[in-house]
Amino acid sequence: MLTTSERTPETAVFRKTIGSGDYYLGRINQGQTLRILDLEGNQAADTLFYNAEDPQERYSAQDTIQAQGAIYLTTGSRLLSNRQRPLLDIVADTCGRHDTLGGACATESNTVRYDLEKRCMHACRDSWMLAIAEQPELGLTKADIGHNINFFMNVPVTPEGDLTFADGISAPGKYVEMTACMDVLVLLSNCPQLNNPCNGYNPTPVELLVWDH
Repeated sequence: MLTTSERTPETAVFRKTIGSGDYYLGRINQGQTLRILDLEGNQAADTLFYNAEDPQERYSAQDTIQAQGAIYLTTGSRLLSNRQRPLLDIVADTCGRHDTLGGACATESNTVRYDLEKRCMHACRDSWMLAIAEQPELGLTKADIGHNINFFMNVPVTPEGDLTFADGISAPGKYVEMTACMDVLVLLSNCPQLNNPCNGYNPTPVELLVWDH
């Protein structure tokens, strides 16, 4: 559901551009609103969310899909944890839908899907591990890597139940906004994938903005 926001960049308390293939790990406090902005269009942002006080509580795709009765995320979607508690609410979305089924790229999946030569190409799971290693004080480990959301990524489901990677439906300036229902950690990989259309075969930057209200 397409919904615009009344928030303006000038009033944001935090702004950060995440370069193509780069990553981010940070905290969003309860009541704050996070915007992920697709600066140049057709860029997937693979993101995980955690309870900042207890990272054992984290985003659950199954619980979120079951609760909303839909496989795509957009305005009105409540992102639930593995304890069936709300982490964030999507309050604005100018893209229209976001994937939470396709998972994230890894060196192993690059090998299986594409070619042995692709194994050493950078992948979202590697980015997440680098982010975790750089901020050990946040208490995340490899065991905490679970379900993620692929913001702006187009993963149609066929009538047979298969997942397909298709051209993106985002465009320059499209964004999604989420208001935190508790203090959360945001672990984002600005996807470096070059082998399928999720980034238009050309990864580009995204911007993160945060508002207090």
